[in-house]
Amino acid sequence: MRDSELLTAADIPLMQGLAQRVTETRPDVISAGASYGELAWVWGQGRALYGATWPRRLWFSGDELVAWGWAFLPRRVRRNDGSVTDVTGASLSYQVHPDHAELVDEVIEWYDSVAAGLARTVLPTAAEEFALKRWAAHGYEADVEALGYAGDWTQLNERDLTDVEQPVLPAGFRFRTADEAGPEAAVRAHVDAWTPSAYTAQSYDDVRQTAAYRGDLHVLVEAPDGTMASSTIMWLDKANKTVEFEPVGTHPDYRRRGLARAMMLHGMHLARAAGATHATVVCLGAPGHPAARGLYYGLGFRELSRDAPLIKTAG
Repeated sequence: MRDSELLTAADIPLMQGLAQRVTETRPDVISAGASYGELAWVWGQGRALYGATWPRRLWFSGDELVAWGWAFLPRRVRRNDGSVTDVTGASLSYQVHPDHAELVDEVIEWYDSVAAGLARTVLPTAAEEFALKRWAAHGYEADVEALGYAGDWTQLNERDLTDVEQPVLPAGFRFRTADEAGPEAAVRAHVDAWTPSAYTAQSYDDVRQTAAYRGDLHVLVEAPDGTMASSTIMWLDKANKTVEFEPVGTHPDYRRRGLARAMMLHGMHLARAAGATHATVVCLGAPGHPAARGLYYGLGFRELSRDAPLIKTAG
């Protein structure tokens, strides 16, 4: 076990290594934020802005990482439209190897110590039966708001890549990669799709510095007027021959034209050429958020696992 410190770039490959080992045998217990691609994405896009509020702890068996906790403490979020949000509670991403399930108690105790006095949330998966019992024993309860009709819990979806249809774009649109389009276009595509957004050129630079990022697997759709109308990053886990789409977004003015569908089909062909045989993508799972789920189901994805959001009130 290593004492609590702020998360560093060197920690991410270690955590991704654990994600790969867990994915190999129990992909249904990959906690929210703990997948191979999500770790790189969340670290890169938020490091410069929020890294000072990201304590973490690592647990080892010999030289092998077997558990980790990454806490997100109170912070101020400033977006490109001038809006500001003060996040006053804490949240946690974590992963415990199934062979070391007993460490979940240490993860919980560590989280309670670094987030003492704050409202605390965490997102284990519904398949983590032992962990769910331990969280309950430490005073965590189902997060009713997160589980509501318009709640923010997520589900992980999967499909194989043995039979992928050919993508079709509207006339005048074309596929690009971030390597071809350049950093400015890649940043603009993300900000346009997710506005208002805190994403910046520095965010993208940090994303690109992660070992898992590949510019040839960062796909965009360019409109006839040069606007980058849709974009996604694919994260290739070579050990498991799987690719993860994260994020996936389309400019509001170009939605409902089939661009995201075509882009993901094109991406699946690129991923297969790169050695992937399997693909995953996360979406909001609550009934009040049907759009992304409908897109992914229409592409042949089906649910693999889902969050079981928990909360512990302040004090």
